[in-house]
Amino acid sequence: MFLLLLLVLPLITADEHNHKYNEGEEVVLWMNTVGPYHNQQETYKYFSLPFCRGNKESISHYHETLGENLLGVELEFSGLDIKFKTPTASTMYCSKALDVKDYSILVYAIRNHYWYQMYLDDLPIWAIVGEMSEDKTEYFIWTHRKFEVSYNGDRIVDVSVTTENKVKIGKGLNMELSYEVIWKESDVTYENRYTKYLDASFFKHKIHWFSIFNSFMMVIFLVGLVAMILMRTLRKDYQRYSKDDDLDDIERDLGDEYGWKQIHGDVFRPGTNSILFSSLLGTGCQLAAAALILILLAVCEKLWTERGSILSTAIFIYAGTAPINGYAGGALYSQLGGKRWIRQTLLSASLFPGLVCSTSFLINFIAIYYHSAKAIPFTSMIAIASICLFIILPLTLVGAVFGKNLSGQAAPPCRINPVPRQIPEKKWFMEPWFITFAGGVLPFGSIFIEMYFIFTSFWAYKIYYVYGFMLLVYLILVVVTVCVTIVCIYFLLNSEDYRWQWSSFLGAASTGFYIYLYAIYYFIFKTKMYGLFQTVFYFANMFVFSFGFGIMCGTWGYLACRIFIYKIYGTVKID
Repeated sequence: MFLLLLLVLPLITADEHNHKYNEGEEVVLWMNTVGPYHNQQETYKYFSLPFCRGNKESISHYHETLGENLLGVELEFSGLDIKFKTPTASTMYCSKALDVKDYSILVYAIRNHYWYQMYLDDLPIWAIVGEMSEDKTEYFIWTHRKFEVSYNGDRIVDVSVTTENKVKIGKGLNMELSYEVIWKESDVTYENRYTKYLDASFFKHKIHWFSIFNSFMMVIFLVGLVAMILMRTLRKDYQRYSKDDDLDDIERDLGDEYGWKQIHGDVFRPGTNSILFSSLLGTGCQLAAAALILILLAVCEKLWTERGSILSTAIFIYAGTAPINGYAGGALYSQLGGKRWIRQTLLSASLFPGLVCSTSFLINFIAIYYHSAKAIPFTSMIAIASICLFIILPLTLVGAVFGKNLSGQAAPPCRINPVPRQIPEKKWFMEPWFITFAGGVLPFGSIFIEMYFIFTSFWAYKIYYVYGFMLLVYLILVVVTVCVTIVCIYFLLNSEDYRWQWSSFLGAASTGFYIYLYAIYYFIFKTKMYGLFQTVFYFANMFVFSFGFGIMCGTWGYLACRIFIYKIYGTVKID
């Protein structure tokens, strides 16, 4: 954990500047990306539009972090001469004659409501490219930008831009771009300069609070239900089984024996496909640990104030928690009697990163075709591959060695019968396939309101900052998933069906399936995305998110049921 924090903390505090300026010192205005308003994920380089740079000589390109590169941040120097506390009168900085191609590009951008993003001292600014007449026959562009910059001492605390001088565009127009800078003193502190970007009324709406309360009540109900099963129902089972133990063999044969005790010789039988199962469990443990650490760091540090810091931190936390994957997966695989532990370790280490990389490759191929800024640079791809090969894989291997040697011995409380017991016929709602689909309904119901806020922050122009809410929802989700899965598996065992391993995992993992269904609903009714690139980008990312979420929930469900089953079978006297 100490080494992990050493890796993460520089990502939180490091920056190109210290955000302190002397009077007259250069302040750099970076042009980021341009794209349609209704989809902030479809972005292109700012100078892909027929805009021109200022007269100031270029400076070295800003070196983005890994997270910024993966998010499609494309900072390019604007060429505008801006100095701290030094006002700049209205100044024309460039002119450009529009040819037929430039005119067509601007018309397309205006018709699709393109706007662009800029950064000044790491503070984001947005402005619209232009507008069109009501009959969509005339198109206008804003050629003048007025920057109003507020400062407190030697720090910049606020910046805004106003676009003026609307000019009708046409073929052969000599487009003249100008700017001015106004400096104002402010009493806003540097620590609170991001407050204006936060939509408190949206995230702290009464619906948000109500959803938390509703989920909390669900937790109380489910915990009470599980407690009733453990304290009342199981007590009756114990009394019945104890009574059966006092009978002689003839009376026991004539008696009506039924219930979960009858499958004690098969309940600890290893499930099918142990390599895949243990790899999924190991990956789920790693994802659960990484998610908890990331949320705790986000609660303690304002990660959302730095571009790409959340993604960069998440990558390094995931890499740092790779030993958890190896330990959990290796220990379980050894307990299941597996012998090909090298193959299991390789699958466990590459399962989720392989899915992410293959999905990113598909998105990257389409992004390159569309010349989008979302195309991942080759150097970033090399960096990700290096992290997978030289950090995640070795750490997973180390964890697998420790897991195999320290916790690889299975010690079930009951002997396993050499011949599998025949599973009796039962009603359809007791079948494993029904548990698989029904197990994720209540866990999804406890988080779907939070999913709306998370989706809105990622696919719309909201900054998610209420990580205290996320931590609380995370803990509620764990409790709900554990309780629901235990109840489902108890009824499965009581119907004398011992196939609980995959049933417990898939039943809890179906939460991810319902999240993906909700993502489809969100795309249709809550967004205005269209086209191949936007559609593929959305559904590919949502698939990775839902799949990872499902693995994490499935791991909680299996581990909870494992503890539950070892407990109940270890208590009952077995002949």
